[in-house]
Amino acid sequence: MKLLLTFLLTLPLFAADPNTLTPEEKAEGWQLIFNGRDMSTFRAAGSEARPGAGWKVDDGVLKKLRGIPGGNIVTKQKFKDFMLIWEWRISENGNNGIKYLVDEKRSAPGPEFQLLDDKGHPDAKVGPQRQTGALYDIFPPAADKLLKPVGEWNRSRIYVQGNHVEHWVNGSPVLSYELGSEELKAGIAKSKFKGIEGFASKIEGPIMLTDHGDECWFRSMKIRPGLHK
Repeated sequence: MKLLLTFLLTLPLFAADPNTLTPEEKAEGWQLIFNGRDMSTFRAAGSEARPGAGWKVDDGVLKKLRGIPGGNIVTKQKFKDFMLIWEWRISENGNNGIKYLVDEKRSAPGPEFQLLDDKGHPDAKVGPQRQTGALYDIFPPAADKLLKPVGEWNRSRIYVQGNHVEHWVNGSPVLSYELGSEELKAGIAKSKFKGIEGFASKIEGPIMLTDHGDECWFRSMKIRPGLHK
């Protein structure tokens, strides 16, 4: 897949302390979607219930615990055009993901930015379209992406402006695509999402953190809603 970046944004630097915003970020409209203290900005997917016991906040980190069901969780706020930035680390042989443009009523709620132990998880062997940074099961990330070893913090970004979408890993773009394009339709037709009406359509929806049963850690999750140049 070709990487077709129409323009680049001046991206914010991470604040010295996790889960904080700089004065410049606040002025630009950035918001924290995880405050480092609790899960008050999230709910259980498909309901108004609190996140399950498998999600825990510890020392400024939102952690998905291994072996304790927590279910998928979503932000209480919905987004349509946005820049999302977050830090994450995965456990050995771990699997997780961030979904966006989510419709909670669909069996496949929305496109997924894959988070994976590329060296240890069996899904990675299926193909690059299931490795970290991929549009899960549809488009692979750039082969030369910079991914930190298991247990170290990575920084990722999802950028949605109009129909244009980009995935970033550790400061570099790893794929881009256009919502509604023939290329995307062809990719979906070859994927496990074939036949799911409305999948990867441009809608207003929450951000979803998935529960695949493995340990994964999140912090410094910030979003800038709206269209930007």
